[in-house]
Amino acid sequence: MTALRKSSPAGRPPATWRTPATWRTPATRRRPATRRTPATPRRPATRRSLGRAGQYLALLCYLAFLAFPFLWLVSTAFKPPRELGSIHPTWIPRVPTLDNFRTAFDEQPLLQAAGNSLLAAAVSALVAIVLATPMAYVLARRRTRFARAATGWVVVSQAFPLVLVIIPLFLVLKNLHLVDSRAGLVLVYVVWSLPFALWMLTGYVRAVPPELEEAAAVDGAGRLRILVSVTGPLLTPGIVATGLFAFITAWNEFFFALVLLKSPEKQTMPVVLTHFLGAEGVADLGPLAAAALLATLPGLVLFAVIQRRLTGGMLAGAVKH
Repeated sequence: MTALRKSSPAGRPPATWRTPATWRTPATRRRPATRRTPATPRRPATRRSLGRAGQYLALLCYLAFLAFPFLWLVSTAFKPPRELGSIHPTWIPRVPTLDNFRTAFDEQPLLQAAGNSLLAAAVSALVAIVLATPMAYVLARRRTRFARAATGWVVVSQAFPLVLVIIPLFLVLKNLHLVDSRAGLVLVYVVWSLPFALWMLTGYVRAVPPELEEAAAVDGAGRLRILVSVTGPLLTPGIVATGLFAFITAWNEFFFALVLLKSPEKQTMPVVLTHFLGAEGVADLGPLAAAALLATLPGLVLFAVIQRRLTGGMLAGAVKH
C-alpha cells in the first residue's frame, strides 16, 4: 500500500507503479490471443498448370490426328505428277497446279455424281427426320415395356453388318422394281439411318422438361399442338444435329450404292471415285485426290453453316425445379 501511495517528485507515479486492469481504457486493454486454425492444404499451382497443359497437349494431338488425312489430301490434290512420284514427299507442293482437277472432271462425270449424292442424302435425311421426330417423342414420353424394347432393338440393329442385310434387301427391292433407281436408294438410306436418328432424338426429347408440356396441356393444347409449338422449337438443335449426321452418312455411303445402282448416270460420288483406280489396282493419285477433296467439301461447308444451331444451351433457365 505504501508503494502505491508513494509518488515521484514530479507528481507522477514511479516506473514500477502499474494501473489496475479495471482502470485501463478499452484501447489500452490487450485482446486475448486467438488460436489460428491451420490453413487447408491447397493443390500446388504447378500441379494444376501441368494437368491443364497435359489436357491441352492431348487435345492438340487429337486434332492433329484428325487433320492429318485432310491436310495430306489437300497437298496431294495440288501436286504435279513429278512430285507425286518423288521418294521424298513434301507437305507443301513446290509447284502447285490445278491439272489434277481438270483431269478429274475430264475423266469422270463428277458434277452428275455429286448431284445424285446430294439428292439421295438430302431427301433421305429429311424423310428420316420427319419420321423419327414423332416416334422419338412417343418413346421418350411413354415409359412402357414396349418403348424400352423398341429402344433396345434400335440399338441392337445398329450392330448388324451390311453384308448380312444386302441380299434380302436386294430381293425386296427387286420385287418392288426399285433396283437401279434413285427412289430405291433413297428408301434404303431412310431405313438405314432411321434407327440412329430415332436413338439420337429420343435423348433430346428426354432433355426437354415435362413441365413445359404440362403447362401447355393445362392451357388446352393437344398432343400434336404441344409437339409442334412447344417441344418442336426446343428440339431444333437436336433435329439439326441428327439431320446433319444422317446427311453425311448418306453422302459417304458406298456399299449400297455400289450394289443397287448399275447405270453410270445414276451412280453417286463414292462409287465414281473408284473409277480412278486402274484395272491392275494402280491409282491415279492426283485426280483421285482432287475428286476426293471435292467430295469432302460439301460436308464441311454444311457443318460450318449450321454449326451455330448445334448448341445445346437453349433450355437454360426455362424451368426452375
